[in-house]
Amino acid sequence: MTPAMTESGAEQGQARRTEPVGLAVHAATGLRQVVPALLAAGFVLRDEGRWLLALIPLAFALLSLTLGLAWLQWRRLTYRVGAEDIRVESGVLSRAARSVPYERIQDVSLEQGLLARLFGLVEVRFETGAGGQDELKLAFLREEEGERLREVVRAQKDGPGAPAGETEGETEGRAEGEIEGRPPIFAMGPRRIVLFGLFEFSLAVVAVVAGLAQQFDFLLPFDLWDFDAWEERLAGPGAWLSGLGQTAQVVGGTLAVATFIALGVATGVIRTVLRDWGFVLERTNKGFRRRRGLLTRTDVVMPAHRVQALTFRTGVIRRRFGWHGLKFVSLAQDAGAASHDVAPFARWGELAPIARAAGFAMPAEDLDWHRASGRYRLDSALLAGGLAGAIALAVFVALSLNGLASPLFALVPLAAGAILAAWQWFLWRFERHAIDDRWLYARRGWLAPRTDVASRVKLHSVEVVAGPIARRRGYATLRLGLAGGSLEIPGLAHGRAWALRGAIAESICARDFSRLA
Repeated sequence: MTPAMTESGAEQGQARRTEPVGLAVHAATGLRQVVPALLAAGFVLRDEGRWLLALIPLAFALLSLTLGLAWLQWRRLTYRVGAEDIRVESGVLSRAARSVPYERIQDVSLEQGLLARLFGLVEVRFETGAGGQDELKLAFLREEEGERLREVVRAQKDGPGAPAGETEGETEGRAEGEIEGRPPIFAMGPRRIVLFGLFEFSLAVVAVVAGLAQQFDFLLPFDLWDFDAWEERLAGPGAWLSGLGQTAQVVGGTLAVATFIALGVATGVIRTVLRDWGFVLERTNKGFRRRRGLLTRTDVVMPAHRVQALTFRTGVIRRRFGWHGLKFVSLAQDAGAASHDVAPFARWGELAPIARAAGFAMPAEDLDWHRASGRYRLDSALLAGGLAGAIALAVFVALSLNGLASPLFALVPLAAGAILAAWQWFLWRFERHAIDDRWLYARRGWLAPRTDVASRVKLHSVEVVAGPIARRRGYATLRLGLAGGSLEIPGLAHGRAWALRGAIAESICARDFSRLA
């Protein structure tokens, strides 16, 4: 029997509070909201005498208010670990009580920010599949208390010591530590993480800096967005720059582009290092345990039997170097997404052990792949071309009547429509699907291909959808319900769509999950 199950009934049902030292973490977090207000007040009072003396009591009042509210919220929040559910009561003026049964909890994850890690605290998240604000979380608890809560939930759901994802017959005679002692099935060292970051090119920091400059432009000595003022500066002190000639201007433009590229690469590396530092994926008795993060450390355990599907992805550039990624689709959330990254940057051969450990098959090229109906792609191309033609006609009429520019500019949307129509027809070659006795495969994309592998038994629903054009042209879309989202196979011929629907529905109905222990 696990330690989580040996606690007495009195201890199990008593009300508890989160750790008092967590107030320091809440207060430090609240500083992010206080600092902008202090900056704004300092700007307003900068022309007043002794404005700094007025700013100090304001800062003290805001900090005291933040800490006081955090203390009241901590004082009024309690949680109970019951025999059938976890109950949380909170609220200062109006009380709210929420009870989550164990069978509704899909996953329990532990998250540690930098300050929380310094105090030995964790934030415990109970994933229920509802997502967003509806998820239950407790911040902050001691690390050992967070681990205890996770074990309590898993013991209540799966039984003590039962490896997740295995049937009763497979678990008989299995030792408790048989899986726990194995090495990680996937890990990323510092060199691979930095290399991964080089492929995660991003200019998000440029957008953030531009947004901050726009929000706090009142702190600058000049108007950043006054282009006339910039022209005057270039014509005055900056006149030497325009006098260097066209070559210098080209060099300057090249340097500017290189600066943006370097900034994007550095942003990708920093973001990847912060998110994936120390990435380790282990196969434990309770499922897949994934730990990652430099400043914010996350510890997630994903039960194997709740993995609904696999998603294999790659990028435009990383594909040329043989790098791929693997995600688990499940009911639980992972940083706001419906899929868990289990191998974000790996060789194809490294993904096979992970798929086998989850009980899934890798997609093979010798499968009986099928393409969508040719009529579907033809109609998609014609619709794209027709829309572009209508836009081109409207542009031609408007330019002819107003005389603002040559009507030949209408050829631009027409050419874009022709390219888009050809692209739609070209993609038809790369959208394929296959089915066997256990799995459904769907592949799409050319530059950045994606392959989904879904278990026929674990699919929740199957639906054939056809619009007015599709009905007349003889094709339909097959929609498959998953716990973590949906999977679609568009443009199937009617006969093929209904045949797949019948086969998948038979697999879904073959097992009555309501009768499983």
